[in-house]
Amino acid sequence: MAELTLEHISYIYGARTPFEIKALDDVSLTVREGSVTGIIGHTGSGKSTLVQLFNGLERPTSGRVLLDGKDIWEKPKEINKIRFRVGLVMQYPEYQLFEETIRADIAFGPKNIGLSEGEIDERVREAAEFVGLEPSLLDKSPFDLSGGQKRRAAIAGVMAMRPEILVLDEPAAGLDPRGRDIILQGIREYGKRTGSTVIIVSHSMEDMATYCDDIIVMAHGKVCLCGSRDEVFARARELGEVGLDVPQITCLALLLRERGVQMPGGIYTVDAALDALCPLFQ
Repeated sequence: MAELTLEHISYIYGARTPFEIKALDDVSLTVREGSVTGIIGHTGSGKSTLVQLFNGLERPTSGRVLLDGKDIWEKPKEINKIRFRVGLVMQYPEYQLFEETIRADIAFGPKNIGLSEGEIDERVREAAEFVGLEPSLLDKSPFDLSGGQKRRAAIAGVMAMRPEILVLDEPAAGLDPRGRDIILQGIREYGKRTGSTVIIVSHSMEDMATYCDDIIVMAHGKVCLCGSRDEVFARARELGEVGLDVPQITCLALLLRERGVQMPGGIYTVDAALDALCPLFQ
């Protein structure tokens, strides 16, 4: 595992031009090792720019990105080493598949690391399992797969490199509910079984509630809330001020409690609501 810390990060697009835009403004945060951390915020909040700084895809205008306490830009010529440790999956990664088979595409990263054939095969099988790809699909062309299967294959290609930190920008965007669940459950299972830190960018508070341990809320290029899931959702008024809301099932639980139903606090998922309601019906 590795600890990722940002110290007073700012990022400006078009610096010193008439089109200058400050995408990030004095952002400081630490991502807890071994956690699944969610980053949420409306379009333009700075979350996608933020994650591109994590592995050196972009360089901050000011401030430092620290991996295990060391500035990742201390040796700019060695920035590729950081990208093996911090794996980044951009939005719609399925458009980046390029090999003749899914197996070859997932194996591309491990081959570049210089692993043996046996180790590569093991990693391909493991990564495919994490994302729910059947073994029978591995020798098919990417063009023979559905959109959701392609997405899973692209994510598996980064997982197969076993980065210490796995960062995913809207990994379930555009998928149906079943496809979202398969991918997000697989990502969480990857984190649990490998001990890796996982960072998920999403616009869905329901996803944050179901799959994340910690949550970072972005607004106007700043971190406005940061903490455990319970700590963040307890501040519903502040979430509302930045145009976000607690999950709908939480609102329902609060409404039931107001009407006299004995519902515990901290209900953020449908499963938690069922656990609370079933004894009442018995």
